[in-house]
Amino acid sequence: MDTGFSPFDPHGPEKSSERSRGPRLRDISFRMMLPNVITTLAICAGLTGVRLAFEQRFELAVAMVLLAAFLDGVDGRVARLLKSTSKFGAQMDSLADIVNFGVAPALVLYVYLLDQVRSFGWIAALVYAIAAGLRLARFNVMAEQQSKAAWQSDYFIGIPAPGGALLALFPIYLGFLGVDPSPGFAYVASAYTMLIGFLMVSRLPVYSGKSLGQRIRRDLVFPLMLVIVLYVGLLLTYMWETMTVTTVLYLISLPFGARAWQKRYGLAARKQDVE
Repeated sequence: MDTGFSPFDPHGPEKSSERSRGPRLRDISFRMMLPNVITTLAICAGLTGVRLAFEQRFELAVAMVLLAAFLDGVDGRVARLLKSTSKFGAQMDSLADIVNFGVAPALVLYVYLLDQVRSFGWIAALVYAIAAGLRLARFNVMAEQQSKAAWQSDYFIGIPAPGGALLALFPIYLGFLGVDPSPGFAYVASAYTMLIGFLMVSRLPVYSGKSLGQRIRRDLVFPLMLVIVLYVGLLLTYMWETMTVTTVLYLISLPFGARAWQKRYGLAARKQDVE
């Protein structure tokens, strides 16, 4: 018989209504959100670079892609500093890298130069963008493996995505310095872009520099600070000249990094045989 009264709930009406709404969502501190905010700003910078390229504002477009690279380097360090790393942040960072270091550089380079050779230039842009995605997917898979030696953490397998973007924009730096963006130069730039894509997915050992910033001798602190200030000053004053020199030095360092890896691998193998 219906008496018109609701059934008795020993927890009271407030607890009953909370259960009907489902589990309560946990609050998230701004400390946990900050790295993801930086990653989002990096995506905004990369996509804005694409828009500026279509508007023929190429210097700003390249600057926005470089800003995205800088923010990408900051977000992970901020997350580790604040102890706010998360699986969501790692996945979001990977998606941001595909946009900032795969799609954005390819489109900016195509609009600036590669479109002069039509389909060949577009194929080069596609090869680079797909290579960046494959490179990032392989990095995520290898990051889950725990079997590698400690010294191997000092090396990337293949050129990392931010380094690939820095190298891929090299023809644009030369264009800003006065090199004529002719069809002949566009063919050379297309072949160069595909080469960078292949180097990204290759097994080439590339020195990461992760161990450089762990501990610094006390007598080298001030000289290092001066070198950093000098580089930033040159970058702000002679931006494209500095980026050109940086790119050339990076390319020159690749065989030396591979040779150092071979030496350390040989030493580790001989040590293992002795043991």
